[in-house]
Amino acid sequence: MRIVVADDQTVVRDGLVSILGHLADVEVVGSAAGGAEAVSLAVEQAPDVVLMDLRMPGVDGIEATRRIRRSCPSTQVVVLTTYADDTSILDAVSAGAVGYLTKSASRSEIHRALNAACNGQALLDSGVYTRLVATARAAAAPRARIPLPDGLTDREGEVLSLIAAGLSNKEIAQRLYVSEVTIKTHVNRIFAKTRSRDRGQATAYAHRYGLIDDSPGLTENGLARPLTRSGHRPHDSCLGWRRIHPIAHPRMDDHGHDDPARCLHDSAPSNPASLGREAKEASRL
Repeated sequence: MRIVVADDQTVVRDGLVSILGHLADVEVVGSAAGGAEAVSLAVEQAPDVVLMDLRMPGVDGIEATRRIRRSCPSTQVVVLTTYADDTSILDAVSAGAVGYLTKSASRSEIHRALNAACNGQALLDSGVYTRLVATARAAAAPRARIPLPDGLTDREGEVLSLIAAGLSNKEIAQRLYVSEVTIKTHVNRIFAKTRSRDRGQATAYAHRYGLIDDSPGLTENGLARPLTRSGHRPHDSCLGWRRIHPIAHPRMDDHGHDDPARCLHDSAPSNPASLGREAKEASRL
C-alpha cells in the first residue's frame, strides 16, 4: 500500500511518516508540506492513498483533494485533521475524500482507514459519522417554504445570508461552488431588489426580514452552516452516495488503552507534539 502524507506541521508530518513506515504493508512514497505539493506527489508517485490534512497554507486540503480525485482517480484520499465541524466534514466528502479521521486517532485506526480506502470503502471516525447522520436527517426533514421578500430568489436569499454572515464574494463562491463572477451578479441583483447601497445595508435588510438565524451559521442541530429562509442548505445533496463505516472504538482499560499491552505508538495522540514522541518510540522498534 503506497501512501503520501500531507501536513504543514513538520512534527506531525515526520511523525506520521515514521509511524506508518513501521507498518509491514505500508510504503510511504512521499510527504508534502502543502496541498499543491501533495497534488504534485500524487501525480508523480500514483500512490494508493493520500493522508491529507485540511488546514494548510496556499492550496488547502479540500482543494487538494478535489484536484487529486480529478487528476488521479485511482488515488483515494483519507483526511486526518484537528477539525470535526460539519462544514469541514461535508466539504471534504464533497471533494472526494473516502475517509475522515481526527488527530486523536490511533495508529491502528489510521491503518484501518487506509486499508478501507484501498478497498474503495469509506471509513469515518465515530464522531464524524454521527454528525453526518444528523445532517442527513435534518436535510431529509420536510420544510415549509416561506416566500422571500421583494422578489428575491432562493439563491439570492442564500447569498444574502452569507453576506450577512460576513463572507466575501470569493468565500461565498467557494462555499457554493460557483464562480466569483456569478456571485457578483447575485450581489448586484440583491442590492437592486433590497435597495441597498452596500453590504452593510444588505446585512441590515437580512436581519430585518429574518433571513439569517439569530445564531449566524448554526442550524437547529447546532451544525455550523448558514440557513436561508427557504430552508435550503448548501451541500445537502452530497450525502448518501457512498457507503460509510464509523470507527467503533474498542473498550478501554483503566489507563485508556483498548489492550493493556498496547505500547505508546498504538495510543491515540492528543496533540501534534505527541506524534513526534510516537515517532521516536517507533524508531526504537
